[in-house]
Amino acid sequence: MHYVVFRSGSGNRTLRRLLIVVAVGLPAACSPAPPKASPPPPKVTVVTVSEKSVPITTELPGRVVAFRISDVRPQVNGVVLKRLFTEGSEVKLGQQLYQIDPAPYQASFDGAEAAAVSASALADRYRKLSAVDAISRQDLDNAVSADLQARASVEAARINLVYTKVLSPISGLISRSSVTEGALVTANQPTALATVQQLDSVYIDVTQPSSVLLRLKREAASGTLQQSATGKTPVRLKLEDGSDYAQTGTLQFSEVTVDEGTGSVTLRAVFRNPQRLLLPGMFVHEVIEEGIQRKALLVPQPGVGHNQRGEPTALVVGPDNVVQLHVLTADRAIGDQWLVTGGLKPGDRVIVEGTQSAIPGSKVVPEEYRPSVPPNTDAEALPADNVK
Repeated sequence: MHYVVFRSGSGNRTLRRLLIVVAVGLPAACSPAPPKASPPPPKVTVVTVSEKSVPITTELPGRVVAFRISDVRPQVNGVVLKRLFTEGSEVKLGQQLYQIDPAPYQASFDGAEAAAVSASALADRYRKLSAVDAISRQDLDNAVSADLQARASVEAARINLVYTKVLSPISGLISRSSVTEGALVTANQPTALATVQQLDSVYIDVTQPSSVLLRLKREAASGTLQQSATGKTPVRLKLEDGSDYAQTGTLQFSEVTVDEGTGSVTLRAVFRNPQRLLLPGMFVHEVIEEGIQRKALLVPQPGVGHNQRGEPTALVVGPDNVVQLHVLTADRAIGDQWLVTGGLKPGDRVIVEGTQSAIPGSKVVPEEYRPSVPPNTDAEALPADNVK
């Protein structure tokens, strides 16, 4: 303890009063401030992952292609007299679609027939004369050759006359007509008169990387890819509005060529189309059943992020509720969840809500995720499987 000695005097009395004030204020000024209370750990919502049996499917976007398609073109020149079909209707193989003016071809046919009769009669006379050596062998050969040429001319004139009736090359749905009555058409012109597409069955063409084809072939060889009794791989179809197509198709692995520029292949499936619901050019999704994966781990998509290297990651609540960062191996998306094949184990608690406040190494207060009950629904009536 230190003592201060004061001498008498008015100045000393004033100084003594100041020292007393300072001495009284020093303990309060020098005492440490009370520590601030640390904020409580943030609350997060977690999903506890568990092993499940999951059907593995692959959805491939594609387009509908007609099973057969044929352009209708004239094979002779002439003026169109009649159109004998309704645009957009079904036509049959061999059905007459147009009538080209047959008059000039009928005249050519009649003239060819008349010339053929004369040539045939001359050849007969020369054969008789040749039998008695009345003419030379060369004259007979010339007459026989003229007879054959006349017969060929008749056949050519007959074919041209037949071609004035433009017939459907296949059965199917016919498009609108590009010409009307009175139009002049020419043989093998580049513009088709109409197009016929066979749609009772259709192709679904999907373009994918060649790695997808290799994977599907390996799965087919190992037996994991579902196949029918005939060895065909069945596929389903989702329409553009999200609805399922009623018919089941088959996947074709043959006649696949890899595009050298892009490294992609076109996979083709065949579907029955009795109701003509599938139309050429329509956008669809082809669904391939690849089997069932046992002990699969599914993580909701909000619980999976990506690091700077593009690797999928997840924040996991570990022992003592400390946040851990796990790098994942994600195989594919199944609905609104990721199929995780590495980086997690059953029982791990993955943060799906509150990831912004969860920092690796910090503590959190986890709450198990519970799906909200739909409006106007009695919660007690929900099946147990719907409550996580």
